[in-house]
Amino acid sequence: MRRKPRIPPSPLPQRDGVDPVRIRLPHAGSWATVREHLVERLAAEAGVIDGMLGDGLIVGADGLPVRSDAVYVPGMFVWFHREPPDEEQVPFPLDVVYRDEHIVVADKPHFLATTPRGSHVVETALARLRRELGIPTIGAAHRLDRLTAGIVLFTVRPQERGAYQSLFRDKRIGKEYEAVAPYDPELALPRTLRSRILKERGVMAAREIEGEPNAVSRVELLGHRGRLGRYRLTPSTGQTHQLRVHMNALGVPILGDPLYPVVTGPVPVGDFRYPLQLLARSLEFTDPVTGREHRFVSGRLLEAWSSYEDWAAPAPSPPYAGRDQ
Repeated sequence: MRRKPRIPPSPLPQRDGVDPVRIRLPHAGSWATVREHLVERLAAEAGVIDGMLGDGLIVGADGLPVRSDAVYVPGMFVWFHREPPDEEQVPFPLDVVYRDEHIVVADKPHFLATTPRGSHVVETALARLRRELGIPTIGAAHRLDRLTAGIVLFTVRPQERGAYQSLFRDKRIGKEYEAVAPYDPELALPRTLRSRILKERGVMAAREIEGEPNAVSRVELLGHRGRLGRYRLTPSTGQTHQLRVHMNALGVPILGDPLYPVVTGPVPVGDFRYPLQLLARSLEFTDPVTGREHRFVSGRLLEAWSSYEDWAAPAPSPPYAGRDQ
């Protein structure tokens, strides 16, 4: 059995709190040069790769620039920084609610991605924390959807990250969410939903299919005002969009959801109106490293419940400047 290769440390520093891209050249292939492989693998125009190589932006494990005619070596590692996309600044604060030598717990606003992905790179909770706290080793123990606000757990030491991730994998962590959605007096609650959810790559919305359940959520009604309900959601699994799918299946889709029950058109850049009314209210767990008992609670409010008129009102100009909901 082939041993897992040792990954050398990155010779490039982070940029704006974002790690460089690392690529390992595969053992199977017929490329003559590193350049040929990168052009094919990155699906980039040859001129783009030639420019990066010519400017010394692609480096090897020794930190030295890879030459344009460098011979392809199977198993070789190379690093480079992608040019970040143009990103609209998310104008809401990321609050740190707890910090010690092992973990950082943040209260994430709506519209801020947890980790770099796709068109959201620098404007992410992970990159912000690394920049603002000056701790480049911070990593995410789990993720919240970009549109979901609330408590997120990050780790400080890379060697301990797996211990905290195992809390979620092994279901040794208590998670509670709150949501605002339509109120249906005919809907019998509390209720536990069990279904199989499939999220296909490239398809925006997840869907329920036949098969053994892989998603379990408990739904409780905390209160209602007219046609609005406030719900406590307690998932015991962590499928993509699980709570959003289950609330939609009950006929009470979460307010502000652009995917359920129907996928709407893309939101214009910089439009922070109508945030999804879903909040990761709390996390509770025994620290796997220190043994401490932790319970962290979000201080955010779901605006459609506290002030529906403000949530539903047309955005001022600039939209929602300085607001947190």
